[in-house]
Amino acid sequence: MHGGERVVEVLWAHGVKALFTLCGGHISPILVAAKAKGIRVVDTRHEVTAAFAADAMARLSGVPGVAAVTAGPGVTNTITALKNAQLAQSPLVLLGGATATLLRGRGSLQDIDQMALVRPHVKLALQVKRVRDLGPAVERALRASVAGVPGPVFVETPVDLLYPEGVVREWHGAKTARAPKSLAEHAERAYVDWHLGRVFGGPGLAETPSGQRPAPPEAPPGVVEKAASLLRRAQRPLLLVGSQALLDVPGLNDLTLAVRSLGVPVYLSGMARGLMGAEERLQLRHKRREALREADLVILAGVPCDFRLDYGRHVPRRATLIAANRSRADARRNRRPTLAAIGAPERFLRALAVRLGRPRPEWTNWLEALRARDAARDAEIAEQAAAPAAGGLNPLAVCRALDAVLGRDSVIVADGGDFVGTASYVLRPRGPLSWLDPGPFGTLGVGAGFAIGAKVARPDADVFVVFGDGSFGYSLAEFDTFARHRLGVVSLIGNDGSWAQIAREQVEVLKDDVGTVLARTDYERAVEGLGGRGFRLEAGADAEGVLRQAQATAREGTATCINALLGRSDFRKGSLSI
Repeated sequence: MHGGERVVEVLWAHGVKALFTLCGGHISPILVAAKAKGIRVVDTRHEVTAAFAADAMARLSGVPGVAAVTAGPGVTNTITALKNAQLAQSPLVLLGGATATLLRGRGSLQDIDQMALVRPHVKLALQVKRVRDLGPAVERALRASVAGVPGPVFVETPVDLLYPEGVVREWHGAKTARAPKSLAEHAERAYVDWHLGRVFGGPGLAETPSGQRPAPPEAPPGVVEKAASLLRRAQRPLLLVGSQALLDVPGLNDLTLAVRSLGVPVYLSGMARGLMGAEERLQLRHKRREALREADLVILAGVPCDFRLDYGRHVPRRATLIAANRSRADARRNRRPTLAAIGAPERFLRALAVRLGRPRPEWTNWLEALRARDAARDAEIAEQAAAPAAGGLNPLAVCRALDAVLGRDSVIVADGGDFVGTASYVLRPRGPLSWLDPGPFGTLGVGAGFAIGAKVARPDADVFVVFGDGSFGYSLAEFDTFARHRLGVVSLIGNDGSWAQIAREQVEVLKDDVGTVLARTDYERAVEGLGGRGFRLEAGADAEGVLRQAQATAREGTATCINALLGRSDFRKGSLSI
């Protein structure tokens, strides 16, 4: 086997079904070998999209997502996606091409110190120097990406390790084809022969790829028992479940049953949105800050006390705080918990449900009070959605129309600021793993990549991308990717001609809209030119009808775009986060 085939053998053994890429000569053997093995190769128009797609594939499948990009600018283009995956704790493996080992540091094409650039943004960075080490390095990367606190891993695969040995020897021999005459030429030929002998020497695959994954970490039984004891004494407990609790994809049903068994009012955040379905009695959606301040015990399951919880200030000091997290640092970030359960939060919740036995009857009144508050907020939003918006569609009304269209097997990708923030108040994901957002890095531009990964992971699902018109600019070219790979997704653009989330605060505080104004671009026409189907949604139109038409078109394999021309709204005034 050549090096590309060695890499693919390991990917196959670990259950990798798709490889995301933008082609380059440095990595061609990996792509060709993947196709021959039966791994789907999905090529995008930008390397960052390939990495985002691999991230989404990992989140939805439970198997590390894999992207392969060429050397130099191919690798540098993925840095934002790597950092996003690191902060979101997503198991992503990036295979990066590199110059030939014999030419490193000599000014060859796209040769830079990639390791120094990538290392701060990944769990592990591996630089392979011999063909025999390719397979073990990829296996180590896949295992490391899911071990402990998951995250991205980088493997640098130099071009001369991937191609067949005969081809590589011909490359280097072409410059010294004639018999060496001078001492320097003899020395050069000897060095090349020695170096290539070392690169290609040794056995084949050191061992058959195992495909085994490390077991998730678990909190000690004594910690679980203490948590159960604290919970039994609580009068107003509250549970927050975050993205980290959904890493065990096969165990999601057990997690849902455990949360129901606990009987504690629950808020879901990040990837956990949708875990309980749309109508779960225990689930709350509004006024989380007020609920936290009234609670006497709070369980954070895979949720750190970062800016989203006002650095821990949303939880009162008098309350008992239980932090279940794979990361010891995240469990104690900005706020020392009463009890830290270091391990997989989903396993902690399952064990806690068993230890608790049954919920306390006293919690019923607490839950009903929170549900009444939720219902009042829903009524307010419904009233605001019915009001006209100056200059276009009411964004709340558009989001309510989308919620009416969502089916049981739908995935929502969130990529934007103000419009996506509005959607988060309205949309009710229908099941587990049905909401994809970037995570704490707040990255714009994930939309197309996440949608590609989602559609590849779940080809029969309806994939909806909620875009702001600002964030859509990052993804437009990928409609060519959707078209070439027959990936039918629905993109809903909230087009208000503005970076509205920034403009609202900037104009009020600094009295200037500089840099925040966009054109009311005809995005639906641009999409048509790239092989998609465009729809224009204006005031007075049947939003739900247009959405259903776009959905039907997407189900036929054609990516669709709905350009919704929004009016101005103050629904999220004062929502800027720092």
